[in-house]
Amino acid sequence: MKTTSKLFISCEEAKHICDKNQYGEASLKEIITLNIRLIYCKVTRIYSKKNVKLTKVIKTSNVQTINHSDKKSMKQKLHKELSK
Repeated sequence: MKTTSKLFISCEEAKHICDKNQYGEASLKEIITLNIRLIYCKVTRIYSKKNVKLTKVIKTSNVQTINHSDKKSMKQKLHKELSK
C-alpha cells in the first residue's frame, strides 16, 4: 500500500526498499525516502540493522552444498527405504 506523500513512506514500503538496497537495486529516490524513514522510525531502523547483519553473515558463510548427482542418489536410496 503506497502513501500519498513522496517523502514519507509506510513501514512496509521501507522494508521493501531496505531489501532492494541490500542487493543494490534501490533507486536514489528510494534510498533518500528510506533514510528519511530511518530518522524517525525505530522499527525500520531495527529491521535495517538486522537486514545488514544477515547479509554480512550470508556473504561470509562457508556453505557447502551437495552436488546434483549425490543428491539424486540420496533421494533414490531414501525412496527405496521408504517403499520397503
